[in-house]
Amino acid sequence: MTGLSTILIVLGLFLLGGVYSFAKQKMPTSLIVLLSISAGLCLVAGVLRLEVWN
Repeated sequence: MTGLSTILIVLGLFLLGGVYSFAKQKMPTSLIVLLSISAGLCLVAGVLRLEVWN
């Protein structure tokens, strides 16, 4: 596992935790959607980076 891939995957999982927490607290939907998109992009980028460069 490369360093950047690890960071992207961990960041994506952290953002997913934020999405769950914000949804439980009834935060604005736009903020939850933004965090969801960010988490998804981080996770996809991290996994693709693992697959392509390893």
